[in-house]
Amino acid sequence: MASERPRFDFSVHATDGKARKGEIAMRRGTIRTPAFMPVGTAATVKAMKPETVRETGADIILGNTYHLMLRPGAERVAKLGGLHDFMRWDRPILTDSGGYQVMSLSDLRKLTEKGVEFRSHIDGSKHMLTPERSMEIQRLLGSDIVMCFDECPRADRPLTEIEASMELSMRWAKRSRDAFDAGGEHAANSALFGIQQGALDEGLRARSAKALRDIGFDGYAIGGLAVGEGQEAMFGVLDYAPDMLPEDAPRYLMGVGKPDDLVGAVERGVDMFDCVLPTRSGRNGQAFTWNGPLNLRNARHAEDTAPLDQRCTCPTCANYSRAYLHHLQKSDEILGAMLVTEHNLSFYQQLMQAMRDAIAGQSFQQFAAGFRRDYLGVS
Repeated sequence: MASERPRFDFSVHATDGKARKGEIAMRRGTIRTPAFMPVGTAATVKAMKPETVRETGADIILGNTYHLMLRPGAERVAKLGGLHDFMRWDRPILTDSGGYQVMSLSDLRKLTEKGVEFRSHIDGSKHMLTPERSMEIQRLLGSDIVMCFDECPRADRPLTEIEASMELSMRWAKRSRDAFDAGGEHAANSALFGIQQGALDEGLRARSAKALRDIGFDGYAIGGLAVGEGQEAMFGVLDYAPDMLPEDAPRYLMGVGKPDDLVGAVERGVDMFDCVLPTRSGRNGQAFTWNGPLNLRNARHAEDTAPLDQRCTCPTCANYSRAYLHHLQKSDEILGAMLVTEHNLSFYQQLMQAMRDAIAGQSFQQFAAGFRRDYLGVS
């Protein structure tokens, strides 16, 4: 029975170096870690039915507070039974706080201590998003894992701006904590994650982590990466940032990433990920395989009867040739986006399972080396 499950319980079952294999037990189900969360921005994982997303191996998906606030509206979703019933997904959902749009939609917003005033990218209407309103929206949606409200500055901004932004995010984190705790039954059945900021500066990251630990959260995200700084710089931060966060809580790297990003981040102690890349690439004809990405629009696939990936166990690889998928992509057929997206999400989940198995078997370094050799051509 769901009622007998814990609100939130994270356990580490095995480690290999910094890499960790574990589980998050929640009311709506267990999340195996390291975990990859498909992105369902507008109450849908694009080109996929919810049951098909689950069949790929996903334990949890992500929804977007900002977009759902604008359309169809959090109050409407609540009236219709909450996000799970609305989109027919009965397992955990993590909702981001809307903070990323503070950066990505900077032309449409005004930032103050109170929060962010947005102009909708849909119709130009004004909306105010504060830590308190973000918590309210996520409560109305019925999110299982709620993200605190933050600002995500670009890493190339002056250090003084990044410092001021980090300090503002920490004040907003405390307001998010207070508003979440006032959420009654929803707070008693869901979890709240804090978000570390500080861009590429180790000192700011340390100060941010301390502020978050002092407030106290169920899990901790590493924010402000995957925003154009490049993999080398990102890994440089991940060499120390996860170690600043509590060992007994999951660590979530937001917005990442490519398959080789995931392997490198798990190697550095990260437990959770989300990214639009497998779905966006699926719609654009890029397929991820154990031997690297393929561009299915390339003419060399036009008469290739092989599956996308001999090692993949997904229905796309079992039933369709590269030649057929090439045809669908070149013809802009909807089925092409559906089949390649299903493959990509399946590949990502197979990659996560392979990493969990390698950690459990104390062979993660061998796995990572073999993966880089096959995927990147790096020996």
